[in-house]
This record gives sequence, structure tokens and C-alpha cells, in this order.
Amino acid sequence: MLSKYPYLRQDFLASIVVFLVAVPLCVGVAVASGVPAELGLVTGIVGGLLTGLMPGSSLQVSGPAAGLTVLVFEAVSEFGVAALGVIVLLAGLLQLAMGFLKVGRWFRAISVAVVEGMLCGIGLVIIAGQIYAAAGLKAPKTGIDKVAGLPGAFADALGSTEALASLAIGAGTIAVIVLWKKTPKAVQSVPGALAAVVLATVISLAFNLPVASVEVEGLLGVIQPPGAEAFGELANPAIWGTVIAFALIASAESLFSAAAVDRLHDGPRTQYDKEMIAQGAGNTVCGLLGALPMTAVIVRSSANVGAGAKTKASRVLHGVWLLLFAAAMPWALALIPVPALAGILVHAGWKLIPFRQITALWQSHKSEALILVVTAVSIVAVNMFEGVLIGLALSVVKTAWETSNLKTEVIDKGAGPLQVHLSGNATFLRLPKILDSLEALPQDRPIEVNLSGLHHLDHACRTALENWAERHSAPDTEPVKVVTATT
Repeated sequence: MLSKYPYLRQDFLASIVVFLVAVPLCVGVAVASGVPAELGLVTGIVGGLLTGLMPGSSLQVSGPAAGLTVLVFEAVSEFGVAALGVIVLLAGLLQLAMGFLKVGRWFRAISVAVVEGMLCGIGLVIIAGQIYAAAGLKAPKTGIDKVAGLPGAFADALGSTEALASLAIGAGTIAVIVLWKKTPKAVQSVPGALAAVVLATVISLAFNLPVASVEVEGLLGVIQPPGAEAFGELANPAIWGTVIAFALIASAESLFSAAAVDRLHDGPRTQYDKEMIAQGAGNTVCGLLGALPMTAVIVRSSANVGAGAKTKASRVLHGVWLLLFAAAMPWALALIPVPALAGILVHAGWKLIPFRQITALWQSHKSEALILVVTAVSIVAVNMFEGVLIGLALSVVKTAWETSNLKTEVIDKGAGPLQVHLSGNATFLRLPKILDSLEALPQDRPIEVNLSGLHHLDHACRTALENWAERHSAPDTEPVKVVTATT
């Protein structure tokens, strides 16, 4: 048996560690997303049993992700929990299509600044929203309102014994997770998030603290395949933007996670298109079950690698343990204090903010750092999808500006025509500079414009040059002579 499965022991032990990390995160993400806690476990189970079996990336683990919490909450608020399954189903089918069309590898071309900005913005919104949950207060809907309302929320909490007790549980949870890394290695074999939740649960029960706990409906009770009414929401054009956002952001997070996990081990490298298909298959099934969307998640994946996993067996087994837990011990979920889960997510949101990357980018590429910050602020101020689009647009404009290098040289030999040499790339972004140089030339001299040094001349610049030449060629002067570019 052992000769046939040489890494069975390592994979078995790793699966236990990943399972212990996954339980509080699956439940916490579900609660923060505004859906029953069990739906987070359903997504984790599908991520282990289905996506875990498929080829793509051998060691990364899939499940509900903190990075999609904001988007899921917005979707549930706007379209309802019943429509969530339809959105996730269509996002999964879109991921499958992208995988079969071999689009997966192209996600590696997305600007790192935009991705880091996306994670930063998500982290800020998660932190702001979960502070309300930690205090037992209702959070405003939009990211900007969450941030703006924090002073008032703290003021309200200071006047309420229940809110202070709830905040204390949340703050204590964060403290345990942070300080857990300083405990002996033997103690650290228990994941800090799990230890924090257990301690918070014991304390709240022992002292009968007035804090909210997780509401439990039972695993089978929450699985609601989308019906005709949910599919009727597809007539709303707004839902299609959410579907695209789910598919693109989940794919980007999964594939960037795969690249990060590949740096942690020496095993087989990720096959990006196959991983896209695996994620798409998982989300399709999650959609059919009415569960949360899944992505590959770096916290569980790094725990898997760090625990010594060697094959995909560890992530499949973690799905088995999640299924057994959800089926046999659902009552345990009802004991967990909501502020403890909020504390886990505040810590997760903090880890999403790339402080080191921002500093490094500012020192080496200030424009990239600006894109990162603008993307993050846009996500907080507007929403996830539009914030990412703003970041991508800025990245494209920056790249276009940097690649459209243009040199304008005017040569006056005293006699004969003025010679204007353009070299480099003439795009619409450089059009003001070109026209300023040409319109400053004297009207009473013949002019020769040499475009042979241009690598690229776009339509806007060509049209503007032709119009300028026509205007400049007065009836009593020689026509402007244009030497066409060689390409």
C-alpha cells in the first residue's frame, strides 16, 4: 500500500492541517458574504473533492475566498441569495470556456500593480465591513460609507455593553492569531485561526457573553439549486456585469495564487489552462448547488505546502474532512461567535494589503505605485468591478504613453526648405507635441516633413499631419513635402 502511495503519510497529515485552517475561513467568508455559514463549507467541499481531483496545479487548495467577499455581498444585496447560484454557474461556464480556449495563460499579462491594488482595495473594504460585524452593528452597503461611518460606529459601540463585549471577542481573536506565531512550534501545529475561534467560543460560553453566534440551518437545508425565478434575473442587464466580474476576478486570483504557490515548492508547475478548467468546473457545480464562488486560496495553499503535502491527495482529503464535519457536527457551528469570525477576516484583509510591494514600487516605479493606489481607492469608492477596470485602463494608458516615444527634430540649413524629422512612435498620445512643433514653424518657408524614422504612425496622427500640411500650404507658398514612413 505504502509503496503504491509513497507520500500517503505526508499528504494525510497535511490534509488535517488544511482542514483545520479551512473550517473557520469557510464559515467566516460565508457569514461576511451575507449567506448561511454552511454554504461556505459546501464550496470548500466542492473545491476539495472536485477541483482537487482535476489537473492544473497539484498543491494549491480551492474554496471560498475572502477576496470575493465584497463582490458576493454586493451581488446578494442586489439580486438576492437565490440568484447567487445562477451567477456562480454562469461564471463557472465562462471560466470553462476560457480554459478550453487557452485564455488562462494570458492572465499572467495583467499588470501586477492592478492585481496588488485589487487585493489592497478588497482588504480595506473587508476590514471596514468586519469592524461593524465585530461590534455587532449593521454595516453600510458601500465601501466608502463603511469607511466614513467607522468613527460613528466606534462612538455607538462605546455606549453599549453588548457592542464592547463583541468588540473584545473580535480584538482578542486577532491578538491570538498574531501572537500564535510566537508560540512553540509544537503548539503551532494547531492553526492560529482555529485556536482563536475555539478560545473565543469557550470564553463567550463560559462567561455567557451577549454576543451573536453563527446561525445554522443544516447542510441539506441550505443547498438550493437555482430555479426558474432565479434564471429570470438574467433579463436584468446588471447581472451580466456581475457574472463577468466573478469569472475574471476569481480566475485572476486563482492563477496568481498558482504562480505564488509554484514558488513555494519544487514539484510540478501549474498548467494554467487546465487550472482554469478545474476552477470553472468547481464553480459550475457550486452554482448548481447555490453555493459561494470558489477560487484557489493562498492561505490554505501555503498551509498545504508548509505541512509537507506532496500530491493532490492532501487537498482531496481536506474536502472529505469538511464533508464529514458539515454532516456530523453542524451543531458546532452554532457555538461560534460572529465577532470571532469577523476578527479572522479583519486579519485576512490586513494580509491582503501589500505594504512591502507599495514601498518597493514607489522606490522603483512611482507610476506603478500610483496605479496600485488608484485601483485600491476606486474599489473602496465605487465597487470591485469598476475599480479593477479603472486600474486596467490606467495601466494601458501608462504603457501606451511609455511606448510612444517620439523625437521631433527641426533642421534649418539657411537655404532651402526647413527639414522636420520625426522618429519613434507617433500615436494620438503624442499628437499635441507634434502639432505644437509643426504649428510653430514659419509660414513663409518651404517645409519638408520626413517620416521615414517612424516605427509606427497611427491613423489619428496621419490625419492630423495631412490636415496641418493642407492648412500650412498657402496659395503663395510651396506645398509641404511629406516623405512617407517606410512602414
